[in-house]
Amino acid sequence: MPTLIFTPRYSEDSQLLWKAASQQGWHTERLTGWRVPDHLQGRSDAVFYGEALFGPMLAEQLGLDLLQPPEDWLVPLPHEYRLRDIALSTLAEARRLTARAFIKPPNDKSFPAAVYEGAGQPEGYDDAMPVLVAEVVQWQAEFRCFVLDRQVKAYSLYSRLGELQREQGFASTPDEQAQMLAFAQTLLADPRVDLPRATVVDIGLIAGRGWACVEQNAAWGAGIYGCDPQSVLNVLQHAAVPVSHATGT
Repeated sequence: MPTLIFTPRYSEDSQLLWKAASQQGWHTERLTGWRVPDHLQGRSDAVFYGEALFGPMLAEQLGLDLLQPPEDWLVPLPHEYRLRDIALSTLAEARRLTARAFIKPPNDKSFPAAVYEGAGQPEGYDDAMPVLVAEVVQWQAEFRCFVLDRQVKAYSLYSRLGELQREQGFASTPDEQAQMLAFAQTLLADPRVDLPRATVVDIGLIAGRGWACVEQNAAWGAGIYGCDPQSVLNVLQHAAVPVSHATGT
């Protein structure tokens, strides 16, 4: 049976996944510190779930290669799937912009993703830090999709007009779900869209434009919102591979 390994930080998502893993008969381990104990290192059955900030450090100790999207994944995505202009830049270049733009770190949450104007962007970060700079749009609804082998295995609405929908139970209508899944199936079936075997793809409805891809995230560090934890586990099981497999040795 797989062994699901968590960081020392408790969260509602990790608790839900812990319960789901136990129901499936998996072994579970929560680290008590930032050093992986010897009995967990190099296990072929290890499955990792945790924060993006600590994931790579712990994965190295576990002997895992974590699957995650390249920093510029959104940039070459065909325009019909993103419906807005996006570029990979640096924080120094972004600070010189005179127009408002949505700016975010590509694969982590080192500073909040938000609409910024020039010098109003976060201080205290390296000027060479890569950032995604996107045209400002209004997302009417945003869904999280856990994807395995280009098939949506679990999904949930998570935001309406920029507001997290936790208090509303992440509820969405059948019509919204059907439209989102139809778009997702087209996106995932397109060979021009490069994806790892297991990942998270966020999909949303842009006001006045239509359905589009919000971003891709690493499944091992993504919040599950209202997704079925049992189905999420099936994706997490393939979201990291032993380093020996990744290097072909």
